[in-house]
Amino acid sequence: MKRLFAAIKIEPSAEFSNLAAQLSRELRHDRINWVELKNIHLTLKFFGETEEAQIPDIRKALSNAAGLCQPFTLRISRTGIFGSRYEPRVIWFGLDASPQMSELARLTMEELSKAGWEADRQNFVPHLTIGRIKEIKDKELFQQVIDKYRNARIQDQAVGEIILFESILKPQGPTYIKLATFPLGT
Repeated sequence: MKRLFAAIKIEPSAEFSNLAAQLSRELRHDRINWVELKNIHLTLKFFGETEEAQIPDIRKALSNAAGLCQPFTLRISRTGIFGSRYEPRVIWFGLDASPQMSELARLTMEELSKAGWEADRQNFVPHLTIGRIKEIKDKELFQQVIDKYRNARIQDQAVGEIILFESILKPQGPTYIKLATFPLGT
């Protein structure tokens, strides 16, 4: 069994890295597990624990979806939270609406559905998880910090491939191993 997910890898720019570091500094009194910059990605599909016999079907589906889309650019902007203002759970950077991103997500789910993977129950909400919140000591201050960066323009990211990753969970954090790459438009 392998714990798998399909994603678009994000290469953080200086602006991205600086904003993530600034958030970490300003929220240093809260208990937040910050995502390592080398692990930043946009998840297209989380498979979870997967039998190795299923991997060829996943690879074929991802290859088909990638081949139907042309490379494009994402704009990363906005900072927000999942959960309520009173019980925030995740800090994220958002992505501007993109017809190309929506099409890639739709085709990925369509091709995976043909291979026997059910669509996720929730709608696809493109975001980059920056931190997982464990405890907020001052919710008003936390919200002020998030609001300060709510409309931040962070970076543009060229998207040219889908990657199938294996995630190995360790006490010090996950390790992601690239199993396969599927170029867009081929």
